[in-house]
Amino acid sequence: MSTPTPFGEQDLARLQALLDALPQPLEPLDVTMLDGYLCGVLLQPKRPPESAWFPHVLDVDGRAPPAKFDVEPLRALVQRRLAELDDAIERRDWFDPWVYEFDEEASPSETVMPWVAGFATACAIFPALMELNNPELLEPLALLYMHLDPDDLEDADELIAEIETLEPPQELAEAVEGLVRSTLLLADVSRPLKKKPALRPGGGAARKSAQGRGKPPQRPRRG
Repeated sequence: MSTPTPFGEQDLARLQALLDALPQPLEPLDVTMLDGYLCGVLLQPKRPPESAWFPHVLDVDGRAPPAKFDVEPLRALVQRRLAELDDAIERRDWFDPWVYEFDEEASPSETVMPWVAGFATACAIFPALMELNNPELLEPLALLYMHLDPDDLEDADELIAEIETLEPPQELAEAVEGLVRSTLLLADVSRPLKKKPALRPGGGAARKSAQGRGKPPQRPRRG
C-alpha cells in the first residue's frame, strides 16, 4: 500500500477555507479539532463508517448542510488526512499533529487543547474506545485529557486521579510529542499489531522530530 501524500501548507489552507465556507448555523470543526477528531475515529476498536463520522466534521451536532452545498472537495481532503493518519498509526510512526500557536503567552496545554477537544468529541460520539476494560488505556488517556478542564471530565474519578500525578508540559514540543505518544499507545490497545514495530512512541525518531519543530504556522480563523 502506497504512503499517502503529506499535506502541504496550501492543502491545509484550502481545507480550512472549505470548512469556513460552510453556511451558518452549521458549526464545523476547524483544522486543529478535525485532526484530533480523526485520530479519535481511527482509534476505535471497530472504525465507524464514514456516513457516521463525516457529518460531525461539517457540524459538531451532525446537522446536514444545504443540498446545494458541494461537500465533495472537503470530503476528499478530509479522507486524505484520514489516510495519512491511519498510515502513521498503523506503522506506529511519528506524525505531525495540526497544532497552532495564536497567542505567544498561551501555555503548551492551552495550545494543544483544541486538538484534544477534537479527540474527545470523537470519543463522546463513538464511545467504544473508552468502554474497553483495559488498564493500559489510563496513562495515554490521562496524557491527553490533562489538557482539558477537569470540570469537563464527568464520572472519571480514576482518570482524574491519574492526571493529578502528571506534570504539565513546559514546552510546546513536549506537549505535541505527548499527543503522538498517547495516540500510538492507545492504538496498541484498540488496534494491536501482530508484530511489534521497530519504532516505539516517544522513541528516538519521534523525539527528534518533536524537538525539531519550529513555531507552527498561523491559519485563518473562522469568521
